[in-house]
Amino acid sequence: MTRKTTATRRLSVGAELQGDGGADVRVWAPACRTIDLIAPSHDGQPERVLPMTRESDGHFGVFDPAARAGGRYWFRLDGAGDRLRPDPASRWQPDGPHGPSAYVDPRAFAWTDRAWAGLVRDGQVIYEMHVGTFTAEGTWRAAAEQLPELARLGITAVEMMPIADFPGRFGWGYDGVCLYAPMHEYGTPDDLRAFVDRAHANGLGVILDVVYNHLGPDGNYLADFAKEYFTDKYTNDWGCAINYEGPPQARAHFVQNAGYWIDEYHFDGLRLDATQEVKDASAESVIASIVQSARAAAGPKSILVHAENEPQDTRLVRPPEQQGYGADALWNDDAHHAAAVALTGRREGYYNDYRGTVQELLSCARWGPLYQGQWYTWQKQRRGTPALDLLPHAFVSYLENHDQVANSAFGRRLHELSAPAQYRAMTAWLLLGPATPLLFQGQEFASSKRFMYFADHRGALGAAVRQGRTEFLSQFPSLTDDMVLSALADPTDPRTFAASKLDLDERTRHREAYALHVDLLAWRRRDPVLARAGCHRPEGAVIGVRALVLRYLDPAHGDRLVILNLDGDLHATPAPEPLLAPPRDGRWRVAWSSESPAYGGQGTPPIDLEAPVVIPGGCALLLVPERR
Repeated sequence: MTRKTTATRRLSVGAELQGDGGADVRVWAPACRTIDLIAPSHDGQPERVLPMTRESDGHFGVFDPAARAGGRYWFRLDGAGDRLRPDPASRWQPDGPHGPSAYVDPRAFAWTDRAWAGLVRDGQVIYEMHVGTFTAEGTWRAAAEQLPELARLGITAVEMMPIADFPGRFGWGYDGVCLYAPMHEYGTPDDLRAFVDRAHANGLGVILDVVYNHLGPDGNYLADFAKEYFTDKYTNDWGCAINYEGPPQARAHFVQNAGYWIDEYHFDGLRLDATQEVKDASAESVIASIVQSARAAAGPKSILVHAENEPQDTRLVRPPEQQGYGADALWNDDAHHAAAVALTGRREGYYNDYRGTVQELLSCARWGPLYQGQWYTWQKQRRGTPALDLLPHAFVSYLENHDQVANSAFGRRLHELSAPAQYRAMTAWLLLGPATPLLFQGQEFASSKRFMYFADHRGALGAAVRQGRTEFLSQFPSLTDDMVLSALADPTDPRTFAASKLDLDERTRHREAYALHVDLLAWRRRDPVLARAGCHRPEGAVIGVRALVLRYLDPAHGDRLVILNLDGDLHATPAPEPLLAPPRDGRWRVAWSSESPAYGGQGTPPIDLEAPVVIPGGCALLLVPERR
């Protein structure tokens, strides 16, 4: 049956159920001579075959009058029985990427978030979540039950690791192949909608991590429809480079996807993965197009777009009038690397160009990335671009994320690799710092569960994944030790995945670590100066070998002082540093200390910066002004 000329569509391709029944189905497939829509037999109904009509630009279309939500369909390419393929824009793959697609009605879900206004750039605290390991069940329904507790903790937005469907039972999500279909192992599309809806009801936004730099090696059928989706012009660390300079239909597959998640699932923004591998010399970068697509889909609602970019290219967060791409913030790997070296003392591999000094920590707080065009020994080239004019809210900082935890030998958390007092103090540097902070799931209660790389690939592909992981880790000399190599977890072993699941009862058993995060986030949320820290660059100074001070200047509410001492006790007298000077007509009062016994600390002695004073070792302090 030919397509209905009156069909209403959200996307240019895919299957879209119509209000008066049936579905309008469209696919771009210039590589094919013919395509049939195959509706498999079910419930005693015979298989249906609907020849699709080819359009002049390589699209095929057909109207399926018997389509209904949940019904399955395939595309048969060129009449070949062994060329049954799922829809490249499938909204759901109930049996995974190798099975048939399913019709989905995005209008059927009863949203309750009409009053939700979205996320603004300032005042956010991001929580990176891997749905499959966040709970024992590994589903959106189970994760949704935990949203009230995340809100109580002080989180403002969940950043969900990629969910585009991929083969197998487990994986990080960065090998997605069905970009429009939520991962079938996590639940149904409406389960995902219910998660987002409940997040909004609890005052939480939800940001989706999306991957537009490559597709996974298993289940990627795009080239069967159009070889123009990929190009040999560029290389890619993870497979074929996506062709953003070719036909507009190929580019639209990815650009429309960005708006799709905002429109049909009410996501509050996107995190763009590894944008340095998105190669495009078009007049308008596809990244700028993706950002525009997401914002257009949001309408009046405010959304956030964050980007990962290993070279730290600040064009991503500059506005179009400055030849930028219009994103809101960049992940700041330099801040993580400097903090990790400061806590562990290890400078292997990509930590080689960091010394872990308090000057590095201070510079990250004031200027964002440490490398803004200087020579980078590890890569034997310059790294970074100018960022001195950007305010702290243009950067996302973290002590842990999925990559950095898993890139240790055994997926150990940073608190396991550092001294407790110094780790508590560094947590304060992060959460009282001016950049947007990100916590990785379980970090808030010092999870004993490690997070390792896992991917459910079998046979030769599984062997290649294991070998590739070992080769990647070989950049760290200590990880070439034979005893370490023999103990590395197999990424393809289900036990590796199971061992990475959180034990949420540790919120109670590790109550001191949890209290530390709850209290710090309360200060960040409630204090009128700290709540807007990202809008202003703090002043700062090094006051000891491993000690620094940050001062937030605020004439309206009074200044705030953050002192970080990663060394032993610091005798801060004399103190020829004006940032330590008392406020006009007032004095400093210690309002918070990382050495509180409530967090496992040893207590804090009286501190008066106008008298001879000792700043405790391994300690962070927050001081507020008070009248004399």
